[in-house]
Amino acid sequence: MSPESRRRKRAKSSRSGQQVVRRTRPTEVDQCHCPACSDADFDPQHFIGDLVAEGADLIKTDDPVEAELFAATFLSAGDLAGEGFAEALNEGLLPAVAEIGTPEALAVLIAIDAVREGTVAAAAAQRLVDAGVPTPSWASELRQPVQVGPCRRFADPAGSAAMLVCAFERAGRSYGFVVHVDHLDCDAAANIVLFPADALNEVVNTIQQNGLRAGVTIVEELLEPAEFRWQVERALDARADHDQERDPSEFDDEFEDEDGPGYHMLAVLLRAWIRTLPEPTRPPAPHDTHSRQPTLELLEMISQITGQAQQIQTRAGRRTAGRKLPAKRKKSGPAAPIYQLKVGLREAKPPIWRRLELPADISLADLHDIIQVAFGWDDSHLHVFETPYGDFGVADRELGYRAEAPVTLEQVAPAVGDRLRYTYDFGDNWAHDIVVEKVLPRQPIAYPRCTGGRRAAPPDDCGGIWGYAELVEVLSDPGHPEHGDRLDWLGLASAADFQPARFDATEITRALTEGSRG
Repeated sequence: MSPESRRRKRAKSSRSGQQVVRRTRPTEVDQCHCPACSDADFDPQHFIGDLVAEGADLIKTDDPVEAELFAATFLSAGDLAGEGFAEALNEGLLPAVAEIGTPEALAVLIAIDAVREGTVAAAAAQRLVDAGVPTPSWASELRQPVQVGPCRRFADPAGSAAMLVCAFERAGRSYGFVVHVDHLDCDAAANIVLFPADALNEVVNTIQQNGLRAGVTIVEELLEPAEFRWQVERALDARADHDQERDPSEFDDEFEDEDGPGYHMLAVLLRAWIRTLPEPTRPPAPHDTHSRQPTLELLEMISQITGQAQQIQTRAGRRTAGRKLPAKRKKSGPAAPIYQLKVGLREAKPPIWRRLELPADISLADLHDIIQVAFGWDDSHLHVFETPYGDFGVADRELGYRAEAPVTLEQVAPAVGDRLRYTYDFGDNWAHDIVVEKVLPRQPIAYPRCTGGRRAAPPDDCGGIWGYAELVEVLSDPGHPEHGDRLDWLGLASAADFQPARFDATEITRALTEGSRG
């Protein structure tokens, strides 16, 4: 990725909140010299239009957590921008979003109201509902009560660090949080991890095993929900105090994190969820600025626990390579079940993904073919699967790739929640996350098949995710000097024939049925 591409990406994310402040509070912005606030080309109406346009993806999702994370990402960027954000949100942005009056605008308002109290989003959303604007399907789930599971604290006896762990369930969907608390840094939160609740036992076991590897016996303590909320709020508040002393530009890297939501997005979401817990029985904790000096042993243990938080976050992500590959399913045994996979193109905004159903014992070579068809790639470049058991593709000793054809999907992803990474074209670097969402019984139908997804995939050789963004921009502007050249390159007579939002699961299934090897 070029430095200019990286700059554009950071600017798009971190400006979200800062530019809203600029829209309604010019005095404060005049005193701010950060690149986002000094951008003379910023158009507030264009920004609001872009925000609402992303609501098109919100109304298509079936998981309210995706909507909450959308809102949390925007709100966290605004929070980091400065004190004027809350006022700008209520007096400028949310009323402007409501004025658009579309289902997409309503989705944005409902998502923001779900994670942030004290805004005008709820009232604005209700006015649109009363006017007959249809609500997104997930809105009803957000109104369902949240149930909390056991709340636990895992700590070392020396009191240097702790992990606060709790799972939440709403309308049949369950997620858990891990908050890493650094008691040597004013009891501040060092990291937050969001994980599927079905991985809770693994999370707990991994924390304890990590302590053993560090030579520390981790002590487990059950907490009442009110006490859990008190401890989480203490950690989040201390971290917020520390962040106020930092330059907002220091947070840019968080918004280009490739491994999932960053700390500040998850902090916004976690605050919303713990509001459902009972009020703490004791007053908020003061910010303890007394920092103890850790011993070398404690520093090693803290490093281990911090690293473990990242390993937990990759419960549905990367695993440590080098494990022994499990045995392949015997042909004389029962037929393999069906895997439901979600294959998403990394860094694509709006998201580009496919939901596929296929036999669990399909080979990685066949899975490569299926992904190529599902995304419309040309299969004209090299590829690799990164798995917990090593990297697989066309066998290449120099690159360290093992042959993919003899290896099945269920060997490298044996359980729900397991993830692989598939990269196609090492120049454009089309990286995909593959997630095992469900294990299904076989039905008397043809496999593989596509049952869901979003948007057309970029064309081959267009320069990667940033080149594709530029291609979309050029083709949307008939006056752009490269408009005609790009149409010629794509072999299109008109820009109307370029449809990046188009997706047809039936068409993909037909192509898979006709072209798949198995």
